[in-house]
Amino acid sequence: MTIQELTDEMNRFVEAMGWYRGDSPWPQTPRNIATSLSLEAAEVLEHFQWGERADEDALAGELADVALYLLQLAYLTGIDLEQAIHDKLAINYNREWPGE
Repeated sequence: MTIQELTDEMNRFVEAMGWYRGDSPWPQTPRNIATSLSLEAAEVLEHFQWGERADEDALAGELADVALYLLQLAYLTGIDLEQAIHDKLAINYNREWPGE
């Protein structure tokens, strides 16, 4: 699947749950989704709190949560995530890194 296809699938799910409706108890605003993204990323870190290995299935679920919130945040803010990733990689290739 492409990033756009994943975004479309994520939007179908959010629509099906009714979370884009104005009367939703969980408003899907950029701020709320950014908060959720941060919380889910912290849950990824929690799997490594006491060691270097995590339960693969549990970690996969948390990574998927992070990815879904990232896709939604990009969608809500009008950011072409695929292009942003390409642009950032181009910047990073030309960046000076400490120790180089």
